[in-house]
Amino acid sequence: MDFNELEAMEGLRWSWHSWPATKPEVASLVIPLSIMCTPLTPFNELPILPYDPLYCSQCHAVLNPYSRVDYTAKIWICPFCYEKNRFPVSYIHINENNIPAELFPTYCTVEYHLNKRGSDQGLGLSSGLGSAPSMNKALGLRSNSSSFTSMSAYFGPSTGSDWAGAGLMVGPAIVFVVDACTPEDELGLLKSELLHVITRLPENALVGLVVFDSMVRVYDLGFTECLRVVLFHGEREVSSEQTKQLLGLHQMTQPLGMTSAVQRKDFLLPVSQCEFNITSAIEDICSSPQITRGHRPLRSTGVAISVAVGLLEGCSVNTGSRVMVFTSGPATIGPGIIVNSDLGNSIRTHRDLNNGHAAYYRKSSEFYKQISQRLSDSSIILDLFVCSLDQVGAAEIKVPVESSGGFMMLGESFASEQFRKCLRQMFDRDDSGNLKMCFDATIEIVTTKDVKICGALGPCTSMRKMNNSVSNKEIGEGGTYIWKLGTVTSKTCIAFFFEVGDGQNVQSGSAFFIQFITRYRYGNMGIRKRVTTVSRRWTGKHSPDIAAGFDQEVAASVMARLAIHRTGKSYAHDVVRWLDKTLIRFASKFGDYMPEDPSSFRLSSNFSLYPQFIYYLRRSQFIDVFNSTPDETAYFRLMLNREGVVNSLIMVQPTLFQYSFDGPPIPVLLDICSISPDVILLFDSFFYVVIHYGSKIAQWRKLGYDKDPIHENFRKLLEAPELDAEQLVAERVPVPKLIKCDQHSSQARFLLAKLDPSVTQNSTYTDGSEIIFTDDVSLQVFLEHLQELAVQG
Repeated sequence: MDFNELEAMEGLRWSWHSWPATKPEVASLVIPLSIMCTPLTPFNELPILPYDPLYCSQCHAVLNPYSRVDYTAKIWICPFCYEKNRFPVSYIHINENNIPAELFPTYCTVEYHLNKRGSDQGLGLSSGLGSAPSMNKALGLRSNSSSFTSMSAYFGPSTGSDWAGAGLMVGPAIVFVVDACTPEDELGLLKSELLHVITRLPENALVGLVVFDSMVRVYDLGFTECLRVVLFHGEREVSSEQTKQLLGLHQMTQPLGMTSAVQRKDFLLPVSQCEFNITSAIEDICSSPQITRGHRPLRSTGVAISVAVGLLEGCSVNTGSRVMVFTSGPATIGPGIIVNSDLGNSIRTHRDLNNGHAAYYRKSSEFYKQISQRLSDSSIILDLFVCSLDQVGAAEIKVPVESSGGFMMLGESFASEQFRKCLRQMFDRDDSGNLKMCFDATIEIVTTKDVKICGALGPCTSMRKMNNSVSNKEIGEGGTYIWKLGTVTSKTCIAFFFEVGDGQNVQSGSAFFIQFITRYRYGNMGIRKRVTTVSRRWTGKHSPDIAAGFDQEVAASVMARLAIHRTGKSYAHDVVRWLDKTLIRFASKFGDYMPEDPSSFRLSSNFSLYPQFIYYLRRSQFIDVFNSTPDETAYFRLMLNREGVVNSLIMVQPTLFQYSFDGPPIPVLLDICSISPDVILLFDSFFYVVIHYGSKIAQWRKLGYDKDPIHENFRKLLEAPELDAEQLVAERVPVPKLIKCDQHSSQARFLLAKLDPSVTQNSTYTDGSEIIFTDDVSLQVFLEHLQELAVQG
């Protein structure tokens, strides 16, 4: 079974492709029934339908290829609940040779462009029916997005226009939140990039500007006489209502039932109306005055974020918006503080968090959890761009960033290529001039009655909507069949967990169905709905189909997410113990062996790599936080929790390629023995890419052999990994850090820390190879211990 081909067709990866029908049998599998879903997977051929979907009147499933159709009676039977539904009048011409695209058997995924009202009520087809020979043409339909009229035509030259009340199709709203405590040279680079972003925004995009240090300043972009701001004190927590009131955004009902007063919208205006003002405001940002000796700058990051969210709440931007925070240091005053300004007090470490010595951590985390709920209620995304050599509080801010689907970047300088590429790529535009952003997304799951939904792990929030398909058992964001996402990209991946019912009426070999309905707004604010309907089969007890349908790569990704989910409530060593216990149970269940004979233990190829994945997961930065700050750990875990299977595995078990004179690059074991003086290694751990030069290669390079025409092959050998590394760095977001190092140099630690320590200081035979000084066990020893414990069961 080629799981990659299935993913290319469905956008899904299953841990088990054949499911047992009873709970005891499912429990014996050890790895939960789960699906890694990438809602907006790019497909080579995706039917784009310019009409609304047709829903089942009982279970709300969308018409799909598994529906049974009575063309004579114009009735379709839902495969999920077996309800009979009549086709609307617009389907009057449907027959065996004239079928709508959503019934075409080779497409399990279709996407709808909903009508201008954004209705989801299934108004039926007005077009799109075609005979089978003409399906390619029908499937190629694209709805024509009418171009936006210039904003100035709507608003005119006056200020304070109530654009939200005009019922106009405005673009997304972006509020830039800038740290004025950033050093002058760094701030200049940041301002330059923000000005570049402004020039790339569509004219109908709404923009706002908030600048903070010890005070928070909200710029009045509609005031043309001079730069005018509203000040908020950085030490005082400001509620949403207070923010609206102070900014003049609250609506006041007039006596005797008269219409409400017009809201002031000058703090959030279309680019076409305020481009000069916001450009002037950004250029006017100055670095805060010199700080007191021995103290940190006074930063009110928490209040700035709260005020920016309140601004968007007050302007009623329900079509999609994002708050983009740019900071260069820790919050030192007000809600969200992580350390006070006195440099004598160090920023919290993992040990402080474990021992309860982080004075502000708990309170600040609770503050940001409240922010997270506000973001979800108003479909706002929070992005965090950090360029600092110190921590800034990303561990506390992680919850709202992750739950809203926002972007997080940890860098060292606003001058870095990493920051520039990340920011600019976020504002890429499509051929129609719309931002390649999606907003206000929801994912709904419809299942066969014997399949229950346990929850989800990923950048989403439970909507807490219950029906008969929702299980009492909750995993992650559970207790619902609908999840909210502030945004979704083509790489956003969510792990969904399931369990089975009582299995009384299930026949082995019969099919069950799951449907994913993803609703979102595209950059032009038009509503789209993508529907994916898939089917798998129930299996009997001890069926060989269960083992044949196991995807060990998905299993490793799912267990990694479950492990980091547990780290929020347990210590790292407890999580490692849990991973070990589940691995032993798994090996005992699916291994072939003679009881009490470890030498007889074997795992089939379908299971053999899974223990290796768990070995590297135990040693990864996601579990072992030694030598990582809380901010770095939060960032690593956030990224693992949203990336797909391939990238997740690279994070857990990095890739290693060897370049030599013997031929083209080849993959080699992630082992210390792979290091050799006469080879170059290219190491990819997703977060950083390392080019490691063997000692001989490094010596020849220093002697300048690559510049000698006689040694053309050596020059090409040096160039090959650099070209491949540049490609990896260019294609990935966030941009990984590129490190070039020589054997035995200090930078080589980035590679050595991830290698299997098969040769250590305690090894009796080293054969002159590289040595890792560690007390960690090697992969071989780990597997031997696993075999011994597995055969005892």
